[in-house]
Amino acid sequence: MKFHLALWFGKFINFLISMVDKSRGTNLAGEKAMKIDPLMVSHFKGIDPEKVLFITGTNGKSTTNNLINHIFKANGKKVVSNLEGANLIYGVCTALIKASSLGGTVKADYYIFETDERYVPVIREQLPAANLLITNLQKDQVQRNGDPDYIYRKLKDAVSGGDLRLFLNNDEPRTKSFDDDGKTVVTYGAEKHAEAFNKDASYVTMACPKCHHKIAFDYYNTDGIGRFHCVNCGHSSNAEADYSVTDADFTNRKFKIGGVDFDMPYDTPYMIYNYSAAAAVAKELAGISLEDSAKAFGNFKNVGGRFEILKYKNKTIKYMRIKQENPETLQTSINVMANDPNRKMVCLGLCPLVDLIPHYAVSFYAYDCDFSKLVRSDVEKYFCFSDHVCYDTVNRFIYEGVDPSMISVADTEDVNVIFKEIEEAETDNIYLITWLHTYEHMEKYIKEEGNK
Repeated sequence: MKFHLALWFGKFINFLISMVDKSRGTNLAGEKAMKIDPLMVSHFKGIDPEKVLFITGTNGKSTTNNLINHIFKANGKKVVSNLEGANLIYGVCTALIKASSLGGTVKADYYIFETDERYVPVIREQLPAANLLITNLQKDQVQRNGDPDYIYRKLKDAVSGGDLRLFLNNDEPRTKSFDDDGKTVVTYGAEKHAEAFNKDASYVTMACPKCHHKIAFDYYNTDGIGRFHCVNCGHSSNAEADYSVTDADFTNRKFKIGGVDFDMPYDTPYMIYNYSAAAAVAKELAGISLEDSAKAFGNFKNVGGRFEILKYKNKTIKYMRIKQENPETLQTSINVMANDPNRKMVCLGLCPLVDLIPHYAVSFYAYDCDFSKLVRSDVEKYFCFSDHVCYDTVNRFIYEGVDPSMISVADTEDVNVIFKEIEEAETDNIYLITWLHTYEHMEKYIKEEGNK
């Protein structure tokens, strides 16, 4: 009876939210309902654990979840998922509340959930998923996570039972080291491509998760991910992943997996591991052929605007949405900008991280990144904006050797100020990194200007 009261209350909350804004309330119904029945997720009926997949990791969870959902639905599969990115147990509960009958039965072919790395053990206690995909484990959210090895240990405990089918990134050392823990292990990865790079010998990578000696990278396909080996114990990438992106052509936006041609929805190097992961899951979990997966790639649009193009007057603004809490995502974006040989303006809005108290406003992750290649490229000007952190960003460029006269600064996220600065640039090639809400305000501003 407690479960049914919680379920009906949750459905009522979802109804009220839908009357106001259907895009909101991704956690609320589940959070309130679970106050009535804390074990609510375990009480839903009709869910086969063999059809449940959790997607976790530092970077790429949302994109991989969205792409897998897109492939499955394009191939006639009914999926229950938390596409809005609410990846704690309340978000999973909300998705199940929406999908269930009034009696608590959920009918779907597959259940695919993005899950926060720290909460995989908690969610799996109530929803015993038989499948787990790990994207990567890197520095992230230091207030809550401390360091990547803390998350690694929590996940290690969660998978140690040996009852999971694991989908593992072949080219990321921490993730790949779970290959001894799964009932079944499927690896995904990418061959070396034109945007791959190396770092000089002075760069310290990471300790091997198995023996704690040094991990050496033969090359990086994206920051922190590439062909690697431990100098001591032999922990390494497999010579070939089970599912691997080959022949990546970023200019013509094409690649192959298993000899099958795929369209490349987004021509950025950090996306290729999402592509191979999605193809692996589709084939192994649902029996969707590579050919049928490839058909779905042609019209995939990522939810949440991870990489978007804005047209403003005579300017092309290339927006790159990143998680502003770790260096890997920022470094990848820096590499994308640096690899553009054309003259450009760089607009960097690193923001205060409003999370646990005290909020921290120093963009520590920028000091972990290598800006040298970007600084050596053809940059007309740098524009650093955001509340307070803008000055720290300016200092990071100055420490890299940028002439202060090339840097503008604004202690604000006012879109009028941002657009005014962009208008004054001579180049029409603008790169922008900022919070999603700032981007959305900019997008709205452009639409309003166009309607005048």
